[in-house]
Amino acid sequence: MILPCNDTGIKQAYETIQKGGTVVFPTDTVYGIGCDPRNQDAINKIYKIKGREKIKRLPVLAYSKKDIANIAFFDEISEKIADKFWPGPVTLILRIKDKKIEKALDLKDKIAVRVPNHSCVLALLEKCRLLVGTSANFSGESSFSDSKEVASKFSGYDILLDGGQISNSYESTIVEVVNNELKIVREGKIKMESLV
Repeated sequence: MILPCNDTGIKQAYETIQKGGTVVFPTDTVYGIGCDPRNQDAINKIYKIKGREKIKRLPVLAYSKKDIANIAFFDEISEKIADKFWPGPVTLILRIKDKKIEKALDLKDKIAVRVPNHSCVLALLEKCRLLVGTSANFSGESSFSDSKEVASKFSGYDILLDGGQISNSYESTIVEVVNNELKIVREGKIKMESLV
């Protein structure tokens, strides 16, 4: 089902997520697919839709830094990066404290988290607070930046929130603080020199 990014579409997407469904939505980077991060059956559906190996863990999107602080621990460096770049295209790897999410996502002490900068997904997150948020693509294939491509080439999800074409599509930069040093796990739009 394709729905517009308006109040009605967001409400229906939220209700679908509450019932264990999967939703595709635009972000500031690429189109993502998400579900309730505490619902193991919904998470399994996303792995199946993407054809993704279980060893590749799924990241979580949040409405705010405060929502992330409820499920993970910030160190001093990560906190500064979050304050500087969120909402935006930086994903932080933090130690997890929410045991239910850790179990559902089959995580080992750490979780990848981000606050995206896109009005549509933020409106959905305002209701959900947290969402699994991985790129809406088949594993190993390129991500989508246009809703028409998602609709014609990607399948298996319950709802597509149509945000049209994402301009300036790019991947987020993934960073982790190890022994008080910043490490780039994947370089995206934000480069190392901007982070430090």
